[in-house]
Amino acid sequence: MSLTASLDASSVTAVPGEGTSLPLQILNSGSTVEEYRFEVVGACAAWTTVEPPVLSLYPGSSEAISVTFAPPRDPSVPAGETHFGVRVVPTSEQGDAVVPEGRVTVLPFAEVTAELVPRSSHGARRGAHQLAVDNRGNAPIAVRLDARSGTERARISFTEPELRIEPGHAGFGKLRVRPAKRLWRGTPVTHPFQAVATPAVPEGEEPLEPVVLDGSYQQEAILPRWLPRALILAAVLIIALVGLWYGLLRPAVKSAAREAITPEAVASAAAEESKSPNGKESGGAASGGRSGENGSDAGVSGQPSASPSPSPSAGAAGPAEPTSAHVQVRDSLGGGANTGTALQVPSGHTFRLTDIVVQNPQGDAGTITVSSGQDSPILRLALENFRDSDYHFVTPILVPAGGKVTMTVDCRKVGKPVNAPAPSRCAESLLLGGTMQADGS
Repeated sequence: MSLTASLDASSVTAVPGEGTSLPLQILNSGSTVEEYRFEVVGACAAWTTVEPPVLSLYPGSSEAISVTFAPPRDPSVPAGETHFGVRVVPTSEQGDAVVPEGRVTVLPFAEVTAELVPRSSHGARRGAHQLAVDNRGNAPIAVRLDARSGTERARISFTEPELRIEPGHAGFGKLRVRPAKRLWRGTPVTHPFQAVATPAVPEGEEPLEPVVLDGSYQQEAILPRWLPRALILAAVLIIALVGLWYGLLRPAVKSAAREAITPEAVASAAAEESKSPNGKESGGAASGGRSGENGSDAGVSGQPSASPSPSPSAGAAGPAEPTSAHVQVRDSLGGGANTGTALQVPSGHTFRLTDIVVQNPQGDAGTITVSSGQDSPILRLALENFRDSDYHFVTPILVPAGGKVTMTVDCRKVGKPVNAPAPSRCAESLLLGGTMQADGS
């Protein structure tokens, strides 16, 4: 081989942003003039140059070329040691290339930038910010986060006191601003503060200047300014609606009700009442009661308390006599229902029924039906819904001559009075009240 190449040193240190040269000795030990080309191989080839790139040597002569390392001041080139080689290729005999090798150490450098997002915040309870720290150096770095409040009326803190950031990456620290006192209403209050990012450097190196960023938090009132006006407007609207009702709508409704009660309407209602054989009914319509013949052991008792004697007078109805009647009906479980008659209207009279009182003293369960002998019963009640119940009718129920007012009991469950022996049968009572009037001749 007619080529000899060697580096003056096997290692070299490079400073980012600066150039560092290393000599390479070339010897032509052949018998002819030879031209050599140089190529740098390895991770540092992108930022390494050779001067001159081509060299011609006479036989037996030697010359030094310069290999320059210039790593950029950028996070893309990490700090540390890397291997390289310079490939020397003869133009006439490319197969006889030699590659002297070495090591280059890139020194670390630190550079930090920061940004506060957003610079100003607002809210009623707290303000939220984020501090973005960029590591523009070529080595990992730790950054300490701190905050300074411009006043004593707010507390400022970071969720993480320190960030560790890789080269070419960014770290984010969350910052919270909390007011010392709540502002219920009034003008918003501004709280200024400073966020500080301090890079940590190894011992013996010159410390870096901290990055200081200004920010502010505007504390707003919890109760909005428009709330009192809205409440006043709502109160005025309610008062206006109430006044409209009492001033216009309510009198109009009353007037319409009065106009609806005309003499014709009264006469029509009286005519319909006179056509009805029973008058006005009270309670829900239900099926008629079953005969008391189905329960042989049921007891039935009751007589009218007063029976008027007919005293007819020619051409006019007789006087109305107050009349009351009472009946008690007992019914056993099973079988049919039992019926008792409270009052039977004598011939030539009409009974005007105005009051009914029913009693369920034992708390029995079943059905009770009060009837006047017409098509529909007067009352149909469930025993379990009451103990004592009374009904009063403004328009009397008319029971004609020969009619009977009866009570039918259908027992489903015998009640049990408190602190008393358990009865064997259901027992219900009916009390009637009204007037007995003789019919006119």
